[in-house]
Amino acid sequence: MGIEGPFWRAIAVFRVASLAYAALLVLRAGGYARPAVAWAVVGVMAVWTVVMLVPRAAARRGPLLAADLLVTVGCLLATPYAQSRGDMLAGAIPITATWVAGPVLAYGVARGRRAGAVAAAVMSAADLWLRSGNGVDLASIPVNGAVLMFMAGVVVGHVARLAREAEERMRRAARIEAAGRERERLARGIHDSVLQVLALVQRRGAEIGGEAAELGRLAGGAGAALRALVQAPPVADAPDPPRRPVFAAGSGRGAGSPFPRRRRDPSSNGPHGGARGRSA
Repeated sequence: MGIEGPFWRAIAVFRVASLAYAALLVLRAGGYARPAVAWAVVGVMAVWTVVMLVPRAAARRGPLLAADLLVTVGCLLATPYAQSRGDMLAGAIPITATWVAGPVLAYGVARGRRAGAVAAAVMSAADLWLRSGNGVDLASIPVNGAVLMFMAGVVVGHVARLAREAEERMRRAARIEAAGRERERLARGIHDSVLQVLALVQRRGAEIGGEAAELGRLAGGAGAALRALVQAPPVADAPDPPRRPVFAAGSGRGAGSPFPRRRRDPSSNGPHGGARGRSA
């Protein structure tokens, strides 16, 4: 999973911490009207938290992400079976508490900011339907949790996408660097072989004499040039020389024009110049 690993570990820590917070709400005195149902829901949440601690490659699969969203919505909608209607009207925290943000973060990391925003919208709609179905005035429902979930899904999804792009660029740079090192290694081997062949031709040509000596001399010069080229330090690319304009500035066809200027006959000036020339 590469750079996504820390994101999934952070989500796992968040799920465990949120589960502990939900259990603390149940343990709190007078927290829920029906503690047995509340503990049953917390048990389902604990089992699903363990299920989501799977290898990160499996956590990205669509079916598991969809199941995560459905299980979380189901636990959220089970809140009226643990809380009384008076608790709901008083604005008590749902039984899932902050645990509902788990699938939002998972969708953001796995599918990007748009998927995270959609998951946040689904969870917010479920929370709104839950509160409105129990007689809570829609105008009095706080939207801070929905806004925070939406922002978390978008921001985490965006950061995860940027991290994946950065990782891909790093991998591409590493591949290019490895290919360059391999080319340099092969080039050094080829240069050594060519230098050895040129040195052998030079020596044998000097021994044979005649035209072979001239060939050996040329081989020696080529070997020296190649050795100097290999041992020369790299230099920065020189800027391109300025291009010479074809036409001079301010004149349609100046001195730099490849087309010569054609002389015009003074007698042909004007609309009747040709007629005057013929009459003359």
